[in-house]
Amino acid sequence: MSEPLILAIESSCDDTSAAVISGNKILSNIAATQSIHNEYGGVVPELASRAHQQNIIPVVAKALTLANIQQNDLQAIGFTRGPGLLGSLLVGTSFAKSLSMALDIPMIEVNHLQAHILAHFIDDANPKPPRFPFLCLTVSGGHTLIVLVRDFFDMEIIGKTTDDAAGEAFDKIGKIFGLDYPAGPIIDKLAQSGNPGRFRFNKPKIDGYDYSFSGIKTSVLYFIQKELKKNDAFIAENLADLCASVQEDIVDILLDKLMQAATDLGISEIAIAGGVSANSALRAALKKIGDEKNWNIYIPKFEYTTDNAAMIAMVARLKFDRGEFADLSVSATARYDLTEELGG
Repeated sequence: MSEPLILAIESSCDDTSAAVISGNKILSNIAATQSIHNEYGGVVPELASRAHQQNIIPVVAKALTLANIQQNDLQAIGFTRGPGLLGSLLVGTSFAKSLSMALDIPMIEVNHLQAHILAHFIDDANPKPPRFPFLCLTVSGGHTLIVLVRDFFDMEIIGKTTDDAAGEAFDKIGKIFGLDYPAGPIIDKLAQSGNPGRFRFNKPKIDGYDYSFSGIKTSVLYFIQKELKKNDAFIAENLADLCASVQEDIVDILLDKLMQAATDLGISEIAIAGGVSANSALRAALKKIGDEKNWNIYIPKFEYTTDNAAMIAMVARLKFDRGEFADLSVSATARYDLTEELGG
């Protein structure tokens, strides 16, 4: 029996994405980004949902064309139910419902966070997938979590941010530096030519595996305000070193907690996921730790780190095998806890 062909839709924030999967193999993975938010310094929800409405039909059409299939070849449609921006999620959910009814095929709802983690099981995401149990540092603009992954559908959040997410901290600090949105990739690029030991900022002291990033943001703000009083060209003259120093501190915060959890639980299978997992310093530092501690490190391909429909397709395929389908009463939800999805 041939593998089912499943179309997946991702519309949780400002990227409209569609992918087609067969087995664990991605046949196409298309995304339309929205540059309109750059001038506002962050995603404007109403503008995002309007752009999704404009993009979703051509993006799906292109995904089907690249996969060399027709709509009638599909056996199911997966979609991001949440978490995310409600208006954006509603566009993808409504499209999935309409196509499901038109083609008389089942719908499969997907939790966006679970999809980031299970992207590691796409055929070409890694040379080999993680072995259970593993720890996954899931870090993006909206989320920072340490997840204990016992199986595909057995996950436990053991650490989370108590305030800002790491990606949010990068963007807010970038705004202090006068950088465009999203600032994370810009900081990463500028840091390549900077000295990461030049400046030191306050790191949070918080028990357990939870994170906090508001303190470092405040520390950077006060430091910059003080230096600008002495030299109004301070940022311009030291931008690369500032970016490198901030990046090193945020990466240190992320990995200190992850290493603590891995050591305490005796787990040597370590993965990262989410948009911030594309950060070059985070990747390099994690690889170095893996070599030093003889841990197996799993870092997905760049195209599977940011919001993308391929990761939604992966979860949809696993749920298809389990016969877990949604009915037409399903609704998008801005808050969709990972433990709620997994019945925890």
